[in-house]
Amino acid sequence: MKLPVLVLCLVATAAAAPLALAQTPIDPLDARDVRRLDKMEQVVRELRAIVFQGRDIGKPVVVQPAETDYQLQEVSRRLADLEQTITRMTGDLENANRQAELAKRDAEALRTENRSLSDRIASLESRALAETVAPPGGLGGASSGLSANDLFSEARQALTSGDYAAAESGFREYVDAYGDSSKAAEARYWLGKALTARGAHADAAGSYIAAIRGWPSTSWAPDAVVELSRSLIALKKPADACQTLAEFAKRYPKASTTVKTRAAQARNQAKCAA
Repeated sequence: MKLPVLVLCLVATAAAAPLALAQTPIDPLDARDVRRLDKMEQVVRELRAIVFQGRDIGKPVVVQPAETDYQLQEVSRRLADLEQTITRMTGDLENANRQAELAKRDAEALRTENRSLSDRIASLESRALAETVAPPGGLGGASSGLSANDLFSEARQALTSGDYAAAESGFREYVDAYGDSSKAAEARYWLGKALTARGAHADAAGSYIAAIRGWPSTSWAPDAVVELSRSLIALKKPADACQTLAEFAKRYPKASTTVKTRAAQARNQAKCAA
């Protein structure tokens, strides 16, 4: 194996250096000179090791150039990439926290709105029931000897024939006489229909509210909710009408297509938010 002349010279110089240093007086060295000297000695030791290694194994020895600067640059680049990644992840986390906070606020606002709606409906119900006054009898009633079924049937027939005054009177008497019966809520619904036909929207709203108390799962209940919203629109209370229609969508998702169409019309008329 052949080594560069410079390497051999350095090795020879390193071997003779201790003798030269021993014969020549040396001035005290500062710290920087000491470090430089240490580095030179380290290089000489490495060169000697290379020479001896080549002599022992008989093969060429390849000395790789130092890549310290490149490696430092690579480490710096990786650190910069890591900092960018951490910054991006921090931004994503902050954005997720903001979204979670907004969702929490929206949920709280929705709960507050639902409580407000329930309170308004209860207030409307109490006020409407308090304002409802039964007029004098028309079709008869318990005092006339008619049974509950007969009184209900006659009032219903009057409504169907367009005699809204007689229908109103008959259903009022039914509610007064049989208010605890199983058909009392339906009687209030039909009473609301008669009142709506006569333009008595405030009394009609009270009847509809009484009819749908507890949100019954009957065939006429979805229509009663829509009729209540229409009465509230006529009374210039669109906000209350929109809240009622929101309850309609939640309570009666399986209502008939006809009733849903009328609900959509009422929602447009009240200009409810989408």
